[in-house]
Amino acid sequence: VFTIERDYITFLIGGGSHAGRTCMNLLVEDEPVLSVTGADNNRMRPVSWDVRRWMGKRARFEIVDAESGGWGNVGIDDIVFSDRPRQPLGPLAGEADFGTMCLVLVEAQASDIGQTSLTELNGLFFPQETSSAPARKPFGGLLIGGLMRTVKLAPKQEATVTFLLTWHMPNLKLDRLPPGRHYAKRFESATDVARHVARHFARLSGETRLWHDTWYDSSLPYWFLDRTFLNTSILATSTCYRLGSGRFWAWEGVGCCHGTCGHVWQYAQAMARLFPDLERTTREQVDFGLAQQGNGAIHFRGEFNNIPAIDGQAGTILRALREHQMSADGAFLKRNWPQIKRATEWLIAKDEDNDGLITGNQHNTLDTDWYGPVAWLSGLYLAALAGAEAMAREVGDQEFVGECRAILDAGRARLVRELFDGEYFINRPDPKHLDAINSGNGCHIDQVMGQSWAFQVGLPRVFPEAETRAALTALWRYNFTPDVGPYRDAYKPGRWYAMPGEAGLLMCTFPRADWDYEQAKGKGADWAAGYFNECMNGFEYQVAGHMIWEGMVQEGLAITRAVHDRYHASRRNPWNEVECGDHYARSMASYGVFLAACGFSYHGPEGLLGFAPRLAPGDFKAAFTTAEGWGTFEQKQAQGRLEGAVDLKWGRLRLTTLALKPVGADLPASVAVRVGGRPVPASLATRTGQAQIRFVAALTLERGDRLEFVLG
Repeated sequence: VFTIERDYITFLIGGGSHAGRTCMNLLVEDEPVLSVTGADNNRMRPVSWDVRRWMGKRARFEIVDAESGGWGNVGIDDIVFSDRPRQPLGPLAGEADFGTMCLVLVEAQASDIGQTSLTELNGLFFPQETSSAPARKPFGGLLIGGLMRTVKLAPKQEATVTFLLTWHMPNLKLDRLPPGRHYAKRFESATDVARHVARHFARLSGETRLWHDTWYDSSLPYWFLDRTFLNTSILATSTCYRLGSGRFWAWEGVGCCHGTCGHVWQYAQAMARLFPDLERTTREQVDFGLAQQGNGAIHFRGEFNNIPAIDGQAGTILRALREHQMSADGAFLKRNWPQIKRATEWLIAKDEDNDGLITGNQHNTLDTDWYGPVAWLSGLYLAALAGAEAMAREVGDQEFVGECRAILDAGRARLVRELFDGEYFINRPDPKHLDAINSGNGCHIDQVMGQSWAFQVGLPRVFPEAETRAALTALWRYNFTPDVGPYRDAYKPGRWYAMPGEAGLLMCTFPRADWDYEQAKGKGADWAAGYFNECMNGFEYQVAGHMIWEGMVQEGLAITRAVHDRYHASRRNPWNEVECGDHYARSMASYGVFLAACGFSYHGPEGLLGFAPRLAPGDFKAAFTTAEGWGTFEQKQAQGRLEGAVDLKWGRLRLTTLALKPVGADLPASVAVRVGGRPVPASLATRTGQAQIRFVAALTLERGDRLEFVLG
């Protein structure tokens, strides 16, 4: 224990970097304030901690080595208390935290006042004499400036003063990644940013408000709209970066786990639907670029690991189909098909006898290798085969269509025969690897995730309907609880993402007498087995969305509401859903719950847009997004007719087919379509549960266009 009396603490560190399990921490007044890990090697590197803000306070070091796997060590040497950092700083303009900030009043008025050298005493009220001349202070001193506008109001009058706070921090430096920020190539400084925003403020603010108004102009519950969209804010946090090269890169959560992790990010549906170009570039530059190996395996952390994960690999194939569907044409699929096919072939190679079940080592998002046929992982494999089959058919690779179909057919039958126990899907641990973690006969949260993915991208069923609904019903019966406290009291390991008194869907429960938590743990690490006992938001959303797709609307809404209530502002930050790290990427699975409520389907290259609302379909309204535009869909059932509209608010939308689910048992016999009040030639095709409006000539809706339809 020591008192901080110098500006810097410098030292050398080497060893692992396992999410804080091997690290050196600085505790001030027993509160952790700084932490650093090694770099997954035994080379010592210098670190300098700037501790000036804690001058005079009591502190201590904490050296943590809680990792039992690879690089399970941490080395610390040469701790020095100094008034200067270990390595001299380079030019200030090149430092990682160098940058500029700017405060601007929009639509400047002659009476506006700017002051560049305020003191703390008069920071709120300007002196009589003001100066906008450049001001300087010694390095480390506070330089305070401000702007003032005087507004005179008569009774009942109001006025709006619009200001901008802009910043420009160009020198992003992350280990192993291209330096710099993407925006630094567009703007030279915070002032340049401010000028751009002020110049285009009407358009930028107008389109932002237009999206806000479009999103909330919906028949869906307000809380539901909040919870399924709030997590999109993760893209604006330090979880996510646009590098100087233009590449999108992200942690799992802020500063937590490198590499836009495939087995985590495959749950997230928001970015692909709202910013499809970013998802496409990530597939091309990373997953099918630098991360893909010659044999088709995709290293799920890019530069930051050297192994694939079964769920991440399957999810990336399914994401490739989604990114194709969220494109305006087939160019993305055509460019990337060879890599997509190779990724699928790697999964097929893991299925050594082509029976549709993978039994060897299966690394996954629970951070260990599982063995034996696992319903969750083999189900995702089958969904990936279905996705690859669909893409192969589009590019004309008929031989691969046949190969995928044969394994898929065999696998679907085998999955039910071997892994459905009459109530839900289980795993059969490999007798040769009973020491490995495996949920076995437990009721596992992701057991039918492959079918959930199939709904997201409009594939035929992967899991049969009756068995899937039984599995989801079991999850509702055994894993959902209005109070996680009693269960957690009995099974202590794991992180408390849901506290006593809060509801949640547990990761895995053990209703069977022949398999329990201790058997599932094997000889695995406590931290890994502890996952079974947790409530993790992204997984919960995956199940909630799937339940809604399958018609279990009340159960899906209840799970979504449980997460929403846990993140009520009276309890936690409603914008920051935590799982391992802050603003955790997997929580963007919440947007998939919204898509399920809408029964949304879309295929940009084919010009198909579809809706099958699960919540109050007789009077439904919600936002939608496509490859090049977004707007509102609405429908109403009245007097035996289904009437509705597609209202394009922004961009453009090419349509050849509008697919709808009629309300009630009767299929329509007639269709009428108008755009801008003018009739549009269209035909009606019906099949079980669906009506398709097919346009004689492809339509292109532009911003402001309204397509109206009547099915009778």
